[in-house]
Amino acid sequence: MSSTTYTVKGMTCGHCVNSVKEEVGEVPGVTSVEVDLATGLLTVDSASPIDSSRVISAVEEAGYEVAI
Repeated sequence: MSSTTYTVKGMTCGHCVNSVKEEVGEVPGVTSVEVDLATGLLTVDSASPIDSSRVISAVEEAGYEVAI
């Protein structure tokens, strides 16, 4: 089991959270996605490590940015 945390910028509401969860949840290998609106933290769980560029692309597809 692998868990990685990212900081997402630009989320302001529950709809934002749902959009990010939906897009990141579609990345192959992702088993769980948690998003905290107050802190902007995105936690991605997977059976094995996932290339972070795939997660970042999914966040961008949802319309937000990952702080690097």
